[in-house]
Amino acid sequence: MKVVDGEAIQLTLPWHIADRVTACIDKSELIAEHGTKRDVLVYWDQPEIEMLARILDEYGVDGSQAVSPIFKDYKWGGLYTPFKHQMDTASFLSVRQRAFCFNEAGTGKTSAAIWAADYLMNQGLIKRVLVVCPLSIMQSAWLADIFKTAMHRTAGVAYGDSDKRRKIINGQYEFVIINYDGINVVHEDIQKANFDLIIIDEANAYKTASTKRWKMMAKLIKPTTWLWMMTGTPASQSPVDAFGLARLVSPHRVPKFITAWRDKVMYQVTRFKWVPKTNAKDDVYAALQPAIRFEKRSCLDLPDITYQTRHVPLSPQVLRFYKALKSQLLIEAAGEQVSAVNAAAAMSKLLQISGGAVYTDKHDVVEFDVSPRLQAMKEVLDETLNKVIVFVPYLHTIGIVQKFLTEQGYTSEIICGDVSMRQRTEIIARFQSAENLKVLIIQPQSASHGVTLTAADTIIFWSPVMSVETYIQCVGRIDRVGQVNKMTVVNLQGSEAEKKVYDMVQGKIDSHLKLVDLYRTELEET
Repeated sequence: MKVVDGEAIQLTLPWHIADRVTACIDKSELIAEHGTKRDVLVYWDQPEIEMLARILDEYGVDGSQAVSPIFKDYKWGGLYTPFKHQMDTASFLSVRQRAFCFNEAGTGKTSAAIWAADYLMNQGLIKRVLVVCPLSIMQSAWLADIFKTAMHRTAGVAYGDSDKRRKIINGQYEFVIINYDGINVVHEDIQKANFDLIIIDEANAYKTASTKRWKMMAKLIKPTTWLWMMTGTPASQSPVDAFGLARLVSPHRVPKFITAWRDKVMYQVTRFKWVPKTNAKDDVYAALQPAIRFEKRSCLDLPDITYQTRHVPLSPQVLRFYKALKSQLLIEAAGEQVSAVNAAAAMSKLLQISGGAVYTDKHDVVEFDVSPRLQAMKEVLDETLNKVIVFVPYLHTIGIVQKFLTEQGYTSEIICGDVSMRQRTEIIARFQSAENLKVLIIQPQSASHGVTLTAADTIIFWSPVMSVETYIQCVGRIDRVGQVNKMTVVNLQGSEAEKKVYDMVQGKIDSHLKLVDLYRTELEET
């Protein structure tokens, strides 16, 4: 494919596809023949390229040849210059009313989708966008990226009680961001709002067509609605999972009923056990089209490490205890000189509560409801096919994390102070080599130095560590010789105390100089 004089694109196609293109697109012409191949010229404008993309997708031809006019008609705005793979992703999406984006986590697909949507707004093809995503990335990913990528657009987060959600949905916002289950709360308002484009992030939440969540979404999608579904791990658990996704984007590619799809991609071994057929991957690939995918390792212009923050709401129980502890510490600190040691102890208590468990004065452990944080961790795990390290600073929280992972079907091992050096060596060897060991849960002080864990390309900090050196060393476990993938570090953040500590360690501010000020500012804020 090449651009001719900035006005048309020239591409070489099999003769039957070339004939279809010239028959369906008025502003196109046949310019040369090479045996069974033909050179075709197509006018480089939105309607013509949309039709070209539809034809190429129908025949299963490389869809990237339908290069969007976004490259000539759009000024890429925002604080940052887009990477090439982001522009290619935006190009792909902007000429397809229904499409999948399977770019790996950490490749910047959020900004790519925002640029594509902004371009379509400029063209007058859409007016409003509904972004449906996990609670943990509504603010930290989508709202933040809209402000950085398309700051001239208005955006609102529809979260809270039903009245707050309705106010945002019925307002003048061009981008409205809502969590999955929020759709059920204000479904009628969303239907009346006539969103032109729906973007579903981490779309595996809609893999099951029998759920209320899926059915509510299906009702929102009209024949004229643009729909882009995004996930880095499509149908990673089972080929059956592709059914729900395909029924929303490309229903003509799968049977009407899930039992027929299951019989196509699986065979029954016992009464309760089904296993994928040998052709299942090909069938899933064919069903989940049109689609684009970039892996981190293939994005040469990406930085080696990208950092993300996922905002995790504190449960009402945690928030109540957090505020009570702040009040108690404020009374204790009144009129007294606070040392770095005392400040560290106080901040540690606030971080422990935020993370899910805390020691009492009698050294008993009190556990709290941290289901939002557990769900956010699972979302990160579900978005990567590779191995993951979860750093959990407090010993009494590690059990909560591993129990949840086991219940969710993830295999995991623990490295903490109670694990002997011999056991650690064996666990690390298994993690580096065994395919079925997905997650390694580590207490940071137990493996922040001299350990190579390059089998993982993703790190999750369950809670922040209060040492710049420890944070850097933890990241260094995967950022070592032998690492072949681009890496992602995800910080889970719920409380203001956690935000302040993350800011401190990422800003490389010496904790001994900052800790007292950190402690005082946290107590002074309500």
